[in-house]
Amino acid sequence: MATATAAFERPRTTQEHVLAELRRRILTGEVRPGEPIRPDAVAAELRVSRVPVREALRILEGEGAVEYRAHHGYTLASLRLADLEEIYRIRRLLESEAAREAVARLSAEDLTTMRAASGEMEALGPSDADRAAMSVANRRFHMTLLEACGMPHLLRHIRLLWDASDHYRSVYYLDDDHRREVHDDHRAIAEAAVAADPDALVSALDDHRRHAIDGLRTALEEDDTHE
Repeated sequence: MATATAAFERPRTTQEHVLAELRRRILTGEVRPGEPIRPDAVAAELRVSRVPVREALRILEGEGAVEYRAHHGYTLASLRLADLEEIYRIRRLLESEAAREAVARLSAEDLTTMRAASGEMEALGPSDADRAAMSVANRRFHMTLLEACGMPHLLRHIRLLWDASDHYRSVYYLDDDHRREVHDDHRAIAEAAVAADPDALVSALDDHRRHAIDGLRTALEEDDTHE
């Protein structure tokens, strides 16, 4: 079984190490929306200087995962339904284009990678470590498909949208029904990819995103009313 630690590639620099650790904390729920992220404390915990911590936080701020306010510092961005709906609406436009280009270019190796990532996800449960590993495997499943489009500028924007919503997915995976729905959706996406059917593939991806929005709607609406 994959673990959260094994799911992340080995960092090459101190900044990458810090960034990977902050992403892990976000994915596992160790840092909650609205909670402060104190650079000094993170630096002490990781035994690094404050410079790479601040650099990592600026990257997360640029992705929309972290917010900075003068005199308050950094906090994990709150989960807002309107934000998620906007992100997924833009993703639909970009990913539909990428999927239509990708479907005819997928190799046997790509399809094998997608099946392996999906299998990893089905073996995982609701624990913090499993949810982090599930998010990584989920991203590998989708990016293997989309990267086959061979359009680097389009992919750069898609990745930014994914980075902005990582902490939404960790909440979604808490529910057993949601995880089963993800597995069913991935099977439909993989079947359309194997069949090289662009219309079926785009439709399956649309269903997958809609299920995520619907699954998080109640929780995020409740959070919005408490702001």
